[in-house]
Amino acid sequence: MPEGHTVRRLADRHRELFAGEPVAVTSPQGRFAEGAARLSGATLLDTEAYGKHLLHHYGDVSLHVHLGLYGKFADGDLPVPPVVGEVRLRMANTRHWLDLRGPTACEVLDPPEVDALRARLGADPLRADAKPEQAYERIRRSGTALAALLLDQSVVAGTGLIFVLEALYRAGLAPTAPGRTLTPEQWRELWADLVDLMGKAVLSGRIDTVRPEHEPEAMGRPPRVDRHGGEVYVYRRPGLPCLVCGTPVSRGELAGRNSYWCAVCQPLAAS
Repeated sequence: MPEGHTVRRLADRHRELFAGEPVAVTSPQGRFAEGAARLSGATLLDTEAYGKHLLHHYGDVSLHVHLGLYGKFADGDLPVPPVVGEVRLRMANTRHWLDLRGPTACEVLDPPEVDALRARLGADPLRADAKPEQAYERIRRSGTALAALLLDQSVVAGTGLIFVLEALYRAGLAPTAPGRTLTPEQWRELWADLVDLMGKAVLSGRIDTVRPEHEPEAMGRPPRVDRHGGEVYVYRRPGLPCLVCGTPVSRGELAGRNSYWCAVCQPLAAS
């Protein structure tokens, strides 16, 4: 599932291509026909990313998209290409086209529904209006594992497995440590690191989490080869040596997901 930086990049891209002009909206697949009819001919005023949710604002209504595991956008310059596959939504203006396939959610929301969506999401490290202190209030009262809390979109919005596991490694915190063991200072540093890592990912389009001294060129090691790309410390590196201490990276299941950590660099303190 795309993490928050990808959705932010999509919001920026769609604003660049379509904002300020009327758009023609259709649903070649037919599953969004009613919603497309409501939007077609309206002017896209702005776009917004909140966590893993994308919003296109048209004044009195908004398009809400959640890509989920299989959703994908494609876009290009006119002319619009023939429909290929199950296109849920097609949008076009006088210069560009946009196709959406396979999303978990594609719906039209009115302002109260948009407000309700925002209200159920936690602090987004990519948003200037984020309230990390509210997230910490949830974390410090919980006995749930830190990684699970940071993956909970009602606590922190936009973070996925890569950002969470890598930020915990960089902070020297075990993913299984209970939330209540996290100190205010640790949270401030962890939040600042998420803001920095995710902000850089928006600019580069990939997730890189290793510090300069651990990059391939600095260590004389081959670059990481993985379909996710990016240089990382522990994510999808089970059994490989930790880039800092050399200990084999551990893997286990946490909240139904594979979790990766270094048992030496991320010791589990007594709770």
